[in-house]
Amino acid sequence: MENNRNFFITIALSVLILAVWQYFYVLPRSEAQREAARVEQQRVEEQKKAAGTNPGTDTGTPAAPGAIPNAPGTDAVTPAGREQALATTTRVKIDTPSLEGSINLTGARLDDLKLKHYTETVDKNSPEISLLNPAALPNGYYAEIGFVGNDKTGAVPGPETVWAVDGNATLTPTTPVTLTYSNDKGLTFKRTFSVDTNYMFTVSDTVQNAGTAAVSLSNYGRVTRFDKPLVASTYVLHEGLIGFTGTEGLQEHKYASIEKDKQFTPGKSTDGWLGITDKYWAVTLVPTEKQPFQPRYAYFEDGRHRYQSDFLTDPITVDAGQSATVESEIFAGAKEVGKINAYAEDRHIKRFDLLIDWGWFHFITKPMFWLIDTLYKFFGNFGLAILATTVIVKAIFYPLANKSYASMANMKKVQPKMLEIREKYADDKMKQQQAMMELYKTEKINPLAGCWPVALQIPVFFSLYKVLYITIEMRHAPFFGWIQDLAAPDPTSLFNLFGLIPVTLPHMLMIGVWPLIMGVTMFLQMRMNPTPPDPTQAAIFTWMPVIFTFMMAGFPAGLVIYWAWNNTLSILQQGIIMKRQGAKIELWDNLVALFRKKPSPAE
Repeated sequence: MENNRNFFITIALSVLILAVWQYFYVLPRSEAQREAARVEQQRVEEQKKAAGTNPGTDTGTPAAPGAIPNAPGTDAVTPAGREQALATTTRVKIDTPSLEGSINLTGARLDDLKLKHYTETVDKNSPEISLLNPAALPNGYYAEIGFVGNDKTGAVPGPETVWAVDGNATLTPTTPVTLTYSNDKGLTFKRTFSVDTNYMFTVSDTVQNAGTAAVSLSNYGRVTRFDKPLVASTYVLHEGLIGFTGTEGLQEHKYASIEKDKQFTPGKSTDGWLGITDKYWAVTLVPTEKQPFQPRYAYFEDGRHRYQSDFLTDPITVDAGQSATVESEIFAGAKEVGKINAYAEDRHIKRFDLLIDWGWFHFITKPMFWLIDTLYKFFGNFGLAILATTVIVKAIFYPLANKSYASMANMKKVQPKMLEIREKYADDKMKQQQAMMELYKTEKINPLAGCWPVALQIPVFFSLYKVLYITIEMRHAPFFGWIQDLAAPDPTSLFNLFGLIPVTLPHMLMIGVWPLIMGVTMFLQMRMNPTPPDPTQAAIFTWMPVIFTFMMAGFPAGLVIYWAWNNTLSILQQGIIMKRQGAKIELWDNLVALFRKKPSPAE
């Protein structure tokens, strides 16, 4: 029994140390980084506004031969708002069931995109998520496809090329848009944009050579971003530059690491993808499979600081009187699991599923999401799906938990014999241990069996936490009552009487209803067992539910609901098994003893 308690305490203290580290180090650090980013962005905006710079005044430095041309607007930030910035250039409208925005005819850049199904806050009337923005804005973010030429090719489409619309001027899933551009060397470029009903754009470029000699040119693509997320990244998931190409496979470069390294160039590839990812959104390029290409991840400090994932294909030769076509794809949207997996399978995009950061324990996390998502389709509520998932997990591990609780019940029945052994061999620990082992063997008891229910709960807990944190399906997913976002903490607090007192509380005092329910269920579960005779152990068991209540209050509400429901099921399961084994359930006696008035020394 002593080993059992010690093992349980070790697990609990390990989790507690991690929780305390996150609560007192990670969360304050994230808050500080978030505030620093906000202040820095405000400073930049005020500085640019004071300077009175105009958009589009910097065309970027010329590119070196065979290199991707410099990003436009690296020194230009407009003090105007988003709509004013969009109005400065001619555009082609985008309108799909999932997206709205426009294509900038200067550079044929995808730099104006909003997500119709996602809002900034849980309020349905809040603004839609603006994923892509013009380069003239402080939060400029765009995707661009172009060419790198030479003296023989003349001017080829790049960041400053102004394209002409040929025919239809609105891009929808059923109406592609065609753009054209011709230069003085007899080259005509015809670009066709098409889009599906979700988030994938296809860019098909046909180069017609009406000249008298063959020409060679390379195709490039880039995703460029001038800012980074205001909410600081955490160790739980990757945010920043990402790609899967060549023999190196998955490449992940956080903003801080690429700022330090400046540039990373893996080996050439003939398939794969690359781009920039946020927690819930991503913009990626899928280069043509016809030409080998060189991927690159970079951070530039010339002019405006910017982050960029790009590729450059090997030269493509177009003979005189002939034409050549290259086709690339651009994903720009929400990282919905079903759609990401469908793109990977249907379009044969190698390991595109890794765009979602399932983590090292993906073999647990992905099945966990599949189960919750499947149950959601049945119940229509992710909260109910989490409750049902808990029941299913409990059922799967029932045989092992049943043996564990039965072993614990048997240990309670032989506790008098264990106390007798301790007293008999109080001065000889070796003989005491040998006698204990003999007792375990005779009574067929595993002293560590009672730890398995706790140990099994830990991987399930962390996999559920990962699912709640990274999957957009859980974002703004309501439960019932005041829980309108299962991926956010419980918004209520005991210390303002759950909203009755209109006062803003510090983060550590936001102890909501569900964390309190979780704490109570944890307290009851621990009181199912006898109170440890050691005062230190008894104190740990008494205060642990209180500590976990404060700690869990900052976790997603869905995770707290899971923990409370799991505790409740464990109490019922343990009670039934103990009663079946004839062992005494200590819950009521422990509660009475806890609240009974202790006699004073005089009494």
